[in-house]
Amino acid sequence: MIGKTIDQLRIGDAAEFGKTISESDIYLYAGVTGDFNPAHLNEVYAEKTYFKTRIAQGMLTAGFISGLLGVSLPGPGTIYIRQELDFLAPVHIGDTITARVEIIEIMDQKNRVTVRTTCVNQDGTLVLEGRAVVSPPKASNA
Repeated sequence: MIGKTIDQLRIGDAAEFGKTISESDIYLYAGVTGDFNPAHLNEVYAEKTYFKTRIAQGMLTAGFISGLLGVSLPGPGTIYIRQELDFLAPVHIGDTITARVEIIEIMDQKNRVTVRTTCVNQDGTLVLEGRAVVSPPKASNA
């Protein structure tokens, strides 16, 4: 299975993925990454923070972008080269996050694509935005 090659991509092509954040997601992410910050795992601690409750790890949310790029657009075979991110609002347990990638630049000669990356919550609040550069898969000679 191969994703879209550079000649199959167009500016404006987009893909989305949505997921409701669960407490389990936060604990599993902590276990995989070692991010045991009590702002994510300890409600008593988190009540004393700016956010007043536990929040999801920012990179958990950003991981949805990675999933979209590697599975949907451009898809399997894509190489993730660079990502710039701004975390704009907290993500809470129970929030439904919709991640979106949209092609904004195609560099044929370099086999590179620049993608606008965003995540919004169920209220339409932008929680994350940025840009990524990826290398789409090359056409196989099979």
